[in-house]
Amino acid sequence: MGADIYGKYRDGLERVLDGFVRQIEASGTLDSGEKLYDHLLFRIKSDGSMREKLRRSGLEETAENALRKLTDAIGVRIVCLFIDDVYECVRRLRSFPGCTVVTEKDYIRNAKPNGYRSYHMILDVTAPEEDVDGQTPGHFFVEVQLRTIAMDTWAALEHEMKYKKNISNPEMIAQELRRCANDLAACDVSMQTLRRLIREM
Repeated sequence: MGADIYGKYRDGLERVLDGFVRQIEASGTLDSGEKLYDHLLFRIKSDGSMREKLRRSGLEETAENALRKLTDAIGVRIVCLFIDDVYECVRRLRSFPGCTVVTEKDYIRNAKPNGYRSYHMILDVTAPEEDVDGQTPGHFFVEVQLRTIAMDTWAALEHEMKYKKNISNPEMIAQELRRCANDLAACDVSMQTLRRLIREM
């Protein structure tokens, strides 16, 4: 196996990720004292996965392309109990020092045709590490997905089905997945409404 795609930048990426996660953890409490999210998942995209994505994108396998042409070397998923908490997390992420929103897509209010729901952000994070352009402090892309537990459960099932070979009746499976996505979305809205009612009481 060849050298790691990130080369000398890997340790810096790990530190950027660690610092970003610590910021999320430090801001992850509501005024009521409740936790704003249920759990966090985070990773540096593996060497193999990054190389594969670069090949699929028709890009040379270099650290420069991995960290500048693509934006998901650092990935974070924030899984919340309620929809309102997702949007509160988004609001807080926007206010992090040294963080600039590059793009954001709201697939909760505007679900994908297959039923997928999540909130996606790509952030430009400034950190005291050398970046691939030779700058210190450097700029690093962080890709963030925010979703409820129901959305996360559905996405895991859809991901598993997508990579299964020889599925009989794929159209029926896709239709059932869309129906499940809509049912879970309705459940999310109902749970949100119940929480609001309980809090008002």
